[in-house]
Amino acid sequence: MRKAMERFKVRMKKIKEDIFVIAEAVKHQDTPFYIKVIALVVVAYAFSPIDLIPDFIPVLGYLDDLILVPLGIALLLKLLPNHVIQESRETVAANGKVKKKNWLAGAVILLLWAAVIYWVVGLLVQNS
Repeated sequence: MRKAMERFKVRMKKIKEDIFVIAEAVKHQDTPFYIKVIALVVVAYAFSPIDLIPDFIPVLGYLDDLILVPLGIALLLKLLPNHVIQESRETVAANGKVKKKNWLAGAVILLLWAAVIYWVVGLLVQNS
């Protein structure tokens, strides 16, 4: 049981690092536009306090975090060019971004989610 928990912790650290690598890859000039869009959605969802399935729902609340985010990361790591991934990993390692908390980024993500919700509600109200 203890080894399984250690492997889980290592895997979670790797996922956290990969999120920062993807966020850095979005800025790279060789990253295609469609990958940037997918990456922005995955990174925003990973850092967002708002989930598709709320965390207070037993078991299902955490399954979206345990399945959707790693799947999005895996997809992006397959789609991104290797040199972009490598350069992004080097930049993240050099900056030590993985360990920092970024409150400004959190506020921006909350504002983006609020704008999307406002837009969707506006569309729904307009169509009814």
